[in-house]
Amino acid sequence: MKILVTELMWEDGIEELRRLGYTVDYDMELSRKREELLKLLPDYDALIVRNETRVDSEFLDAAKKARVIGRLGVGLDNIDLEAAKERNMPVISAKNANATSVAEYVMAAMLDASRPLSDADADVRKGNWDRKFFTGYELNKRTLGLVGMGEIANRVARRAKAFGMNVIGYDPFVAPFDHILAETGVRPAETLDELLSESDFVSVHVPLTKSTKHMINKDKLSKMKRHAYVINSARGGIVHEQDLVDAVQSEKIAGAYLDVLEKEPVEQDSALAQVESIRLSPHIAGLTDEAQSRTAMLIAQEVDRVLNGGKSICAVV
Repeated sequence: MKILVTELMWEDGIEELRRLGYTVDYDMELSRKREELLKLLPDYDALIVRNETRVDSEFLDAAKKARVIGRLGVGLDNIDLEAAKERNMPVISAKNANATSVAEYVMAAMLDASRPLSDADADVRKGNWDRKFFTGYELNKRTLGLVGMGEIANRVARRAKAFGMNVIGYDPFVAPFDHILAETGVRPAETLDELLSESDFVSVHVPLTKSTKHMINKDKLSKMKRHAYVINSARGGIVHEQDLVDAVQSEKIAGAYLDVLEKEPVEQDSALAQVESIRLSPHIAGLTDEAQSRTAMLIAQEVDRVLNGGKSICAVV
């Protein structure tokens, strides 16, 4: 059987598929060559994508032989799940494989905001020695607000608690005795506005859906503390980018750390790229070596499970 990989996949996952006896064709740029991709799809028994490949009705109709689609990651906004369900096409994601890496990214963002060591290094190399300017502050006793309380937020909470932070969370789908509340000590906020008004850092951990698109907007940003930061490692589009730029430039909030954008890569003339207090990274929160390896191996093994007649433990459709 043949498997087509349309985006970046760590080599150990590809080697695992070949060890299991599959023919693997791999082109990490194929997601950007739509016409060529559509012509290739009919020949493959399984397809493995990341976040750039648009898996829509046209894609699914072209994939006539395919029996499963593997997603190298957890975000699903590039996949039409209803269309996949209508065609009885299983879709599997790399459930929690990169959760630790994303959690550590959030901690790194908060540490950078409180103690900007790279800025201090650059200033010292210019011949300065401004100890007062770079004094910074402790995370201890600061409040972290988690928008969404799934597995990644759970891991963020544990790490933040170890730093002595107060952690609150807002998620209408989390019950009082779910793990993050019952075992981690996160205090639930009644409303998103309550969380925003109390937090020194607001970290976003929700999927991009119709209900979450631009949920962090001008109105919500106005509820935040002037010294607070927004951290988005979830999906571009959840934070309204122009409203964020306006809020930072008018000093309504201190800044932001954005790993995900509505349009990736960022355009050079983007307003986001002109604001120093908005720190940008190229969608790397979950891209440590360890997370990439876990993701690739998990998807390889779960695709194999489905192709051999089993049901994936990571199925979303």
